[in-house]
Amino acid sequence: MNRLYPVGIQNFEKIRKNGYIYVDKTALLYQLVKTGQYYFLSRPRRFGKSLTISTLEAYFTGKRELFKGLDMEQLEKDWTVHPVLHMDLNTEKYDTEESLEHKLELTLKQWEEEYGSNPDEYSVATRFEGVIRRAALKTGCNVVILIDEYDKPILQTISKPELQTEYRNTLKAFYGALKSCDGYIRFA
Repeated sequence: MNRLYPVGIQNFEKIRKNGYIYVDKTALLYQLVKTGQYYFLSRPRRFGKSLTISTLEAYFTGKRELFKGLDMEQLEKDWTVHPVLHMDLNTEKYDTEESLEHKLELTLKQWEEEYGSNPDEYSVATRFEGVIRRAALKTGCNVVILIDEYDKPILQTISKPELQTEYRNTLKAFYGALKSCDGYIRFA
């Protein structure tokens, strides 16, 4: 049987449904999710970070059928579905002060459509904090937060120190919601 290599494919569901070759690392992911809460994955480009995030999203949203024949199928007994807040910072050109804010705004609006909003939450950071709390309370399960290309806004502004400082301050406040909402977070 000829099987295809998933060159350039970063979506776990697409790989599994279309019969691409998949090197099973789900036992490692199981260990990761069972032994900790916060992780920072730093690996070189093209080392599978986006695929890892996609696999974690499938796992935490309970897509058990995608794990058929993989280690995770045997290891996981509960398959608890969690609300997943997945943000990919890759899809923006970060060249103005507004670029990062617009990307965060768009992502927050999508999450708020599902989990509600509060007009008293005035900044992207307080809105993120509110979405995390509402998602956990609405679903009765703690939230999973997956952020892909977290460093793209900073990397793209290396030659623009003032803009980089602005982005760093925005992201510091935004990610500060993780600390404030620790009791509502299952995994990040």
